[in-house]
Amino acid sequence: MTATSFWTDKRVLVTGGAGFLGTRLVALLDPRGPGDIRLPRSSEHDLRERASCRDVVRDVHVVIHLAANVGGIGYNLENPSTLFFDNLMMGALLMEEARLAGIEKFVGIGTICSYPKFTPVPFREDDLWSGYPEESNAAYGLSKKMLLVQGQAARQQYGFNAIYLLPTNLYGPRDNFETRSSHVIPALIRKVLEAKDAGRPQVEVWGTGSATRDFLYVDDAAEGILLAAERYDAPEALNLGSGTEISIRDLAELIVELCDYEGELVWDSSKPDGQPRRMVDASRARQAFGFRANTDFRSGLRRTIEWFVSRRAEPAQAIG
Repeated sequence: MTATSFWTDKRVLVTGGAGFLGTRLVALLDPRGPGDIRLPRSSEHDLRERASCRDVVRDVHVVIHLAANVGGIGYNLENPSTLFFDNLMMGALLMEEARLAGIEKFVGIGTICSYPKFTPVPFREDDLWSGYPEESNAAYGLSKKMLLVQGQAARQQYGFNAIYLLPTNLYGPRDNFETRSSHVIPALIRKVLEAKDAGRPQVEVWGTGSATRDFLYVDDAAEGILLAAERYDAPEALNLGSGTEISIRDLAELIVELCDYEGELVWDSSKPDGQPRRMVDASRARQAFGFRANTDFRSGLRRTIEWFVSRRAEPAQAIG
C-alpha cells in the first residue's frame, strides 16, 4: 500500500484538530485524499467522558489523538492533578472506545516529559522506563505515557493496531502565547516583544538558562505523525525530534536578536529550570518510516516571531 492509497476514502478522527499541532496536521493530511476528516470540538465532546468518546469514534477508520491539557512549567506546577486526570482519562477512554468500535489504527501522541529526569542524552526509546520524570511535569508525563502501556496491552490481547510517538518540544506559528500556560519559546517571544514595545531595559527569565531542549518545528512534527500512520505498525514507542540541542540561555539570546530588542536578560534562579537536558535520538523513526526534521531552527523561530507580530497587529484578536 502506498502512502497515498493508505488514506483513500478513510474517515479520520483528529482530536485536538483545531489546536496548534492539529491545524498543521490537518492541512498536510487533506491533500493526501482521506474520505473525511473529523475534528471534534471540546465544547461539544468532552473526551473525559466515555459517552463522548464512543460518539466520536463511530464509523471512523483512523484515530489520531492529539488532544491534551498541556502548558509550561508554571502551568504544570499549578495544576498537576488536573493535568494527570484530564490526559489520562482522554487517552484511556478514547483508545478503549476506538478498540471496541473496531477502528483500523490508533495513533497516540505522547510527550518528551515522559522520559526520566536524568535520561542520558540523546534520549533513546530504550531509556523511557529507566527512572522517574522531572518532578515539575511528572504528572503530565506519566498520564501521557499510559497511552503507550494501554496500546501495547491492547495489541497483545486483541491485536489492536495502536502506535505511539514521542515528539520533543514543538514550536511554530499558531503556538499558545497565553502568559499563564505557554511553553518557553512563545513565552520568551511575548516577554521580549512586550518589553521592547514598552521600552523596558530588562526581561526576567525563569531559571538559570542552563537547561537544554530539542525543538521540533510544528510542520515537521505533523509530517512525522502522518508518515507513522501510513508506514509504522509496531508496539514500540518512537521519538520525533530535530536532533539539535540548544540551551535556554542561547535560545533567549537568539530571540532577543531576532526581535531586535536592545535590553538585557535577567535570570531568576529561584525559579525551576525543568528537566536538565533534552535531545532525542530520532534514528528509529528515520529507519521505520523515513522521518527527518527539515526546518532550520533559526528560520522556524523567525517565522514564529513574524506570525505573532502579525497577530498582535490585528484588532481585537486573541492570541493563543
